[in-house]
Amino acid sequence: MKLATYKDGSRDGQLIVVSRDLRLACYATGIASRMQQVLDDWSFMAPQLQDVYTQLNAGRAKHVFAFDASQCMAPLPRSHQWLEAAAYPSHLALTQPQWPLSVTEPTMRQGAGDSLVGACDEVVLGSAAMGIDFGAGLAAVAADVPMGASAEQALYGIRLLMLSNTFSLRQLMPSAPGYAWGNVQSWPAVGLSPVAVTVDELGDAWRGGKVHLPLHTSWNGRKVGMCDAGEDMAFHFGQLIAHAAKTRMVHAGSMVGTGVVSNVGTTTGKASSRRSDWPKGYHSIAEKRAMELQQGDVASTGYLQFGDTVRVEMKNKDGFSIFGAIEQTIVSPLGEGSSAS
Repeated sequence: MKLATYKDGSRDGQLIVVSRDLRLACYATGIASRMQQVLDDWSFMAPQLQDVYTQLNAGRAKHVFAFDASQCMAPLPRSHQWLEAAAYPSHLALTQPQWPLSVTEPTMRQGAGDSLVGACDEVVLGSAAMGIDFGAGLAAVAADVPMGASAEQALYGIRLLMLSNTFSLRQLMPSAPGYAWGNVQSWPAVGLSPVAVTVDELGDAWRGGKVHLPLHTSWNGRKVGMCDAGEDMAFHFGQLIAHAAKTRMVHAGSMVGTGVVSNVGTTTGKASSRRSDWPKGYHSIAEKRAMELQQGDVASTGYLQFGDTVRVEMKNKDGFSIFGAIEQTIVSPLGEGSSAS
């Protein structure tokens, strides 16, 4: 099924059920008003929501309205914790070659679960001089997962999946290993897709705890990335959640992100200047700049400016959007870059 949270003036919004084609929706009236309620009592509420979803797709649901992604908050507006991994070693190898990569355990950092931004909301950031970057990936919402759970057990604890776009401030990241992932000021906000989906919505694209579909990222209307999200994911979602649960219980509603989706390319030595050497593009500017440094010793691509827009979307094999699109504009606290300014 597909779920979302509509704005209603409160911090947690109103839970809605969304049709498979993202055209229609209805409130989960009588079942739950907030997403966290469902996550806290999944075994009881999820079957009821599934019935509503079935009726909605069959044209039998009551009080149906047209779904509008611009009215969505993050599917889970506030999370107990936001964790982000580096599930794609090719990204770190390219952007932070000094980082000590492990082949047995993912790199993971603790982020801000209170800075989750709706898919179409403006993203307010302090200064363009801080080196504003995007980072397109995916995220899972977990059930209660006990401390010490295996990767297989953790995989069954996945309740929902969604797209993520983690904004970072590259100029605030010290270059020494151990700091780039630990500087809390460097990671001010996370944008999430309008819709969260259960894994069965992905069909045969969900294999081995990974989503085997291309992720589409555009910057100011120009497509810059189309990497396959499953191809080079070194640690699947079960492994990521199990890593988080290694020394503590992971509570229902905790969110785990993959980090920037990346496919293996030429990550060492000098690459050709031909764009065909990087056929699937990039999902963060830092990766693009690292490519440029390999090609000509100069990183010519600048970071995001106020007024820039980033769009992230994933489509199924038939070309239909699965989660809806993240499409966010970067603005200053004074409104610079806003469409209303």
